[in-house]
Amino acid sequence: MAGGNERSMKALKEVWKRAENSLCADCGKPDPDWASSTLGVFICLSCSGIHRNIPSISKVKSLKMDYWDDAQVQFLAKHGNAVTKAIYEAHIPIYYYQPTYNDCQVLREQWIRAKYERKEFTELGKQLPYSDGVKEGILWKRGRDNGQFLPRKFLLSEREGCLKYFTKQDAKEPKINVKIDVINATFQPEKIGNPNGLQITYLKDNKTRNIFVYHESGKEVVDWFNAIRSVQFHYLKVAFPIASDNEIKNRLTRNFLKEGYMEKTGPKQREAFKKRWFTLDHRRLMYFKDPLDAFAKGEVFVGSGENGYSVQKGLPSGTQGNFSWHYGITIVTPDREYLFTCETETDQLDWIRAFTSVINQAMTPQEYASKYLDAVS
Repeated sequence: MAGGNERSMKALKEVWKRAENSLCADCGKPDPDWASSTLGVFICLSCSGIHRNIPSISKVKSLKMDYWDDAQVQFLAKHGNAVTKAIYEAHIPIYYYQPTYNDCQVLREQWIRAKYERKEFTELGKQLPYSDGVKEGILWKRGRDNGQFLPRKFLLSEREGCLKYFTKQDAKEPKINVKIDVINATFQPEKIGNPNGLQITYLKDNKTRNIFVYHESGKEVVDWFNAIRSVQFHYLKVAFPIASDNEIKNRLTRNFLKEGYMEKTGPKQREAFKKRWFTLDHRRLMYFKDPLDAFAKGEVFVGSGENGYSVQKGLPSGTQGNFSWHYGITIVTPDREYLFTCETETDQLDWIRAFTSVINQAMTPQEYASKYLDAVS
C-alpha cells in the first residue's frame, strides 16, 4: 500500500511540474497547489473555494495534503490545464473579460461557472446573454444626492450606440443617454459595499461622472459588464475598421490604476492639506470628497516624462501647508507642482509606482488633445 501511494505521489508530482500546470487554470495565479479530480485542472486555493461551490461539476483536492489514487492521477495526466482549456475555453468572445487573481470574487466566480457549469464557450456561435447587442433590465442605482440605492431601468443598445437609464419603469425619456465610446465600467465591491457593486463612469463636458449600481445576482451584473464590452467592441470595429481585434480589445473597459486616500493642498501650497479620495484612471488623477461622489472636485492630467512630467518622493523644502500625514509626493508638470501626502510609506511607494508607470508611457495624439483639463484648485 505504501509503495502504491509513493508511486502515485511521484506520478502526481510529474504531472504537476508540467509547464502548462504552473499557473492556475482559472485566474493565472502562479504555483497552484489544488486540482479538480473531475475536470483535470490545476487551480489555486482561492479558485478551489469557488469550485467547491459547484460540487456536481468539480471535486477539488489539495495536491499537498490529500491522497490521490492511481486512477485520479492518470485522469490529471490525461487532461491538465492545456487540454481542459482547449475544451472549456474554445470559443471565448474576444470582448469577454477574463479575470485574473487580482480581480474581485464575483468576476472570478462567474468566469468559472460560465466555463464549467454553463459551458458558454464550448460551442462556436452559441447565443450568449451578453452578445446580441441589446440588454434591458433593472439595476439598483445609488442616488447622486441622497445616497439611497433604488431600482432603475437600464437599456443598452448597440444599434443606438448608447447606454440609457430611466427613473421610472414606464418613462418615455431617459434620465441619461450616454454614448458607448465614453463609458467605462469597473467592479467596486468594497467601495460600493456590495459584492456585486459596479461603477459606471462616463465623460460629460470632459469631466468624469460616476454611477454606482449593483444587482442581487452575480451572473446578471457580470452579464451587464460583458454586454457593455460587447457593444463597445462592435462600435469600435465600425469606428476603426483597420484596427486589429486585439487593439480594439485593449480600448474596452479598464480597471483604475490606483485608488485611495491622500491629502492635498491648493495651488498656492500654503493652504492646509485636506484629506481626499483619489482615483488614477490612466492619465486622469481625480479627487473626491467622498469615494461615492458623482463628480470629481478636480482633476490633474498626468502626462509623459518626455513632455515635462515627473513624480518625486517627498515635498519641496519649505512647504508651508499644514499636513497630518508625513509621506509626501510631488507631481511636477510643465505648469506647476502638485503636492500630496500619504498616511503610510507603503501607500506613498504604491502611488509613486502607479504615477511612474503612467509617466513612462508615451502620450497618444488623443491624450495631447485631452490634457487641457481644469487643474486641481
